[in-house]
Amino acid sequence: MRRKPVDVLVDEGGKGEGGTLRRTLSMWQLTMISIGATLGTGIFVVLGDSVPKAGPAVTVSFVIAGLTALFSALSYAELAGSIPVAGSSYSYTYATMGELLAWVCGWAMVLEYGVSVAAVAVGWGEYLNKLLEGTIGVTIPATLSSAPGEGGVINLPGLVVVLLAMIMLLGGARESARLNTIMVFVKAAALLLFCAIGFTGFQSGNYADFMPLGVGGIGAAASVLFFSYIGFDAASTAGEEAKNPQRDLPRALMLSLVVVTAFYVLVAAVAVGAWKWTKFETATAPLTSIVNDVSGTTLWGTLLAAGAVISIASVVLTVLYGQTRVLFAMSRDGLMPKVFAKVNTRTGTPRRNTVIVSLFCGALASVIPLGELVNATSIGTLFAFGLVNIAVIVLRRTRPDLKRSFRVPLGWLFPILGFLACAASMSQFQSPTWVVFLGWMAAGLVFYFLYGMRRSRLATAEK
Repeated sequence: MRRKPVDVLVDEGGKGEGGTLRRTLSMWQLTMISIGATLGTGIFVVLGDSVPKAGPAVTVSFVIAGLTALFSALSYAELAGSIPVAGSSYSYTYATMGELLAWVCGWAMVLEYGVSVAAVAVGWGEYLNKLLEGTIGVTIPATLSSAPGEGGVINLPGLVVVLLAMIMLLGGARESARLNTIMVFVKAAALLLFCAIGFTGFQSGNYADFMPLGVGGIGAAASVLFFSYIGFDAASTAGEEAKNPQRDLPRALMLSLVVVTAFYVLVAAVAVGAWKWTKFETATAPLTSIVNDVSGTTLWGTLLAAGAVISIASVVLTVLYGQTRVLFAMSRDGLMPKVFAKVNTRTGTPRRNTVIVSLFCGALASVIPLGELVNATSIGTLFAFGLVNIAVIVLRRTRPDLKRSFRVPLGWLFPILGFLACAASMSQFQSPTWVVFLGWMAAGLVFYFLYGMRRSRLATAEK
């Protein structure tokens, strides 16, 4: 139950093994990191899985998932402005609820970030095949583009996109942020192109049976679609590389969530209006298929597929960045091996950390089916978000004097609503997802008690 003082957390900002992270990121770049990690995942990858659960009411599911994320985003904004460090919710929990819960939170974030990188990488391969088909008339065979459980031997595109993101990150945080900004503009243009073309095929009759699967279907889809909002907190993992984190992090988090939610609801509304909801169940790369159907040509679908390939690569890049920074913070605290906290003096980045994490995520992407990855990611994220909401309440009681550049309005109301919303969404998952989550947590606790508890820097300082 030992807690790490907020002042110590802040003083350690940027310091690693053998080097220091560089403060190079502006508010604009932080916002682009957050949008880059979020925008595109739900629309390009998960929309086809969620529409069959809710029907046309999937637009409502997006709003519900967005509200769940909003409550947590408010809590993230307050904590990020008070404790601007790389560990995000792991560090916030360490300062408020103690080392054991901090470890559990950090371990859940490893699941959140690491597995979501793999999940998004799997979806990237679907759009890559659409692009190849529309340009050179060939596709990567199923044996090399699908997981073993889906008729393939290895998902090679999923592995490739993770390795490409790794190479970009090794160049430095500022260089990666610049590239990500370009990719964000490309993905926004691709989604606007889809809306423009998809709206020409809009049929109001597709909304006639708005809730074919009832309220339960809307809730089930919202739980899956929460995956779409994973990554908006990526900006909070950049707290030690931001130029003015107390001011810029809260603004970047809130602005990115508003932009992403607006895009999601707009694109989902157009997609369901252009296609009967039952067609989504068997569709791969649904947005490209819709554009091809509506326009009667593959030209626009090919352009959209190209945008999707770039968009999803941006998500892989920024979420992979977030994963490495969380492990950096945990390693600096002694809870993970020191290799994750080693900083390269030339680039100011944790290069070994980046390589290890990338190889791990690439291996997951190459062999595990998309559906299993999505559910495991979502439940891990909801758990971490729930702890962040509690952390706001605890920190207000224990450190009322702490300087806060942003405060969640209406006292404890929104943090409590955020926690309840996360718990409600977690309850929607089926038993296989819970088995994976609890098994992951059990493995994490074994690792903590055998390794982290005794090597923790707070533990060694007590001796």
